[in-house]
Amino acid sequence: MAMIFFGGWFFFYLFGRQLVFNFTAAYPMIKKMREQDKDLIAPGADKYTNISVIVCILVIAILTAIVIAFCPLYLKISCAIGAISALFLYLPHSKVTERSTFDLFCSAYSRFIPDDELRTAMYNRKPKEMRKRVREMGFQPDFIPNFKD
Repeated sequence: MAMIFFGGWFFFYLFGRQLVFNFTAAYPMIKKMREQDKDLIAPGADKYTNISVIVCILVIAILTAIVIAFCPLYLKISCAIGAISALFLYLPHSKVTERSTFDLFCSAYSRFIPDDELRTAMYNRKPKEMRKRVREMGFQPDFIPNFKD
């Protein structure tokens, strides 16, 4: 029973966490960047995020169907509790205003930034440099959270 609990937790950690990240960080940041300028981030970012969402939903659906079809009720409940507990542990840290989540976004999406200096600042996860470059480009850096470095 403990293994299926851990399986549910691990299942959420691999796929559910990515799904939550896409909806709480990736889509909102892409939208905020596009509000500044539609060319600030390449259209490939949307495709990348959409594919990630589709893959996560498919894997979650398949693994859920396997658990439902082949596990007795007590194991189904144990798996669900594992996944739900992982969700509650991750949810407070899923917003882009959290430094670790912002750094994840920067690492994953820096490849979609056409401007070399901004892309480098994102890749290196340097919010101050990102704000500076966005101002130099003539935009408001409101979409970049303020962190105490």
